[in-house]
Amino acid sequence: RDGKVPAILYGAGQESVSLQIEHNHLMLQSDHEAFYSSILTLKVAGSADQQVIIKDMQRHPVRPLILHADFLRISDTQKLVLRVPVHFIHEDTCPAVKSGGGTIIRYLSEVELTCLPKDLPEYVTVDMNTVALGQTLHLGELTLPEGVQVYSIARGGDPQLPVVHIQAPKIVE
Repeated sequence: RDGKVPAILYGAGQESVSLQIEHNHLMLQSDHEAFYSSILTLKVAGSADQQVIIKDMQRHPVRPLILHADFLRISDTQKLVLRVPVHFIHEDTCPAVKSGGGTIIRYLSEVELTCLPKDLPEYVTVDMNTVALGQTLHLGELTLPEGVQVYSIARGGDPQLPVVHIQAPKIVE
């Protein structure tokens, strides 16, 4: 009724803290893609500013309301595991599509990364000019910043999972 969202702040070996956050402010911030894959500064009354990431957000199933938010404190020495979006650039100028007539098929829109907080990218970029007609770009072939790894590969997963593919045109005579 007061326009506040209940939230909890936990992690980094400190006690959990219950919070109330202004709903409209949280809703405006949650409209930005970077809100979910960036380190946020949370100002808590009566204590120092906290470096956090949004771990979970519960929304009303029908109305545009946020019901609850979970914030995880971060430590500069502990690796994070966080999903970041994949941005596909140069799709409109990609030679395999423009002159080759190919069709871009995206398999992933986000990828789970592990890294120290200082190395966390806002997003992962895939340059479509480097993908040829009939070629598939795999998870293990993503260009990532120094110190950043794909979480599933770091845990021994398959680096051959597809990210994007340019399908050659099919001609029916």
